[in-house]
Amino acid sequence: MPSTTRRLIRGLCALLVVGGLPPATAGATDGPGAPPAATQPADDWRVDLDAATADQHNTGHHADGLTIADRRARTRSAPGKAYAVYTAPAQSLGREANVFTVSRRAQVPPGTQLVTEVRGSAHPGRWTQWSTPDADGRLRLPEVVSVLQVRLTLLGSATASPVVSDVTVHAEPDRSDTRPSEDTTGTAPATYRLFATREGLTGQTTANGHVIQSRDHFVALPSRRMLASKGGTEYQVRLCYARTGRCETAPVWDVGPWNTRDDYWNPSTQRQTWYDLPQGTPESQAAYQSGYNGGLDEFGRRVANPAGIDLADGTFWDGLGLTDNDWIDVTFQPADAGGK
Repeated sequence: MPSTTRRLIRGLCALLVVGGLPPATAGATDGPGAPPAATQPADDWRVDLDAATADQHNTGHHADGLTIADRRARTRSAPGKAYAVYTAPAQSLGREANVFTVSRRAQVPPGTQLVTEVRGSAHPGRWTQWSTPDADGRLRLPEVVSVLQVRLTLLGSATASPVVSDVTVHAEPDRSDTRPSEDTTGTAPATYRLFATREGLTGQTTANGHVIQSRDHFVALPSRRMLASKGGTEYQVRLCYARTGRCETAPVWDVGPWNTRDDYWNPSTQRQTWYDLPQGTPESQAAYQSGYNGGLDEFGRRVANPAGIDLADGTFWDGLGLTDNDWIDVTFQPADAGGK
């Protein structure tokens, strides 16, 4: 090989390293559901905030960074806030890890918020639930993973928006004996009796950017931890209504009802909030039935029903045959990394 060609190759590799992406991981996935291949471990990398293959809604790409494109856009999971969501392509680590540090550079004006979430895949076919880093940017996933994905949710006001200029991730050496298994999902599958309400809201936008259609088929849960990508089925629930004998499996495309940080399907040691409630009991149900939290939801609103799940119209009417809000059986399905 001529010396000029060798120098050119070395120079290109150096540029990749300086840019924060090892040559083996410079290629990302074609979408949020398909992990890429890697030949070298990646300990540090920069999240691509301009990826054409990112799963995104209402994002603006300006010289200063990622921001909200239209501050008039709304979703019911963030009352009174403009919002945008950006899910970066999945990143292959080339090895296993479960402890990460996420660093970000962003302008977050008063009255706005930037939510950073991370999930991982141990093998094709499974994702962990989404996790939020602590105040120092650190997080530990419930199992070691070889693929990681970052999601950014920007919440703004009528006059201001967060602007994200840089997000980097550091994978720490694995010292955990928490190994992946074929059935690992972050929680064991379980069935709960929940009060279901009809979401409706045709023409409005869900928390993952889906525009609600007439007779749509999806559900909303009151936590972002099981919010699937737009059009995705990574997180699903199995619904059964005893009165009609009908069942349907539906993806989780929205956040609600009532709360947005109530992952009641997780044990108290993992639950985001309301740690003293029994697993499987939504905060709204406890508030309505026994006056828990003064009978209020996380926003201080008086809880008017015990709903722990919302159903889109097609799931409500056509899938289960409901004619009014009622109690149904809900089984939480394994997370499917290939379900885009």
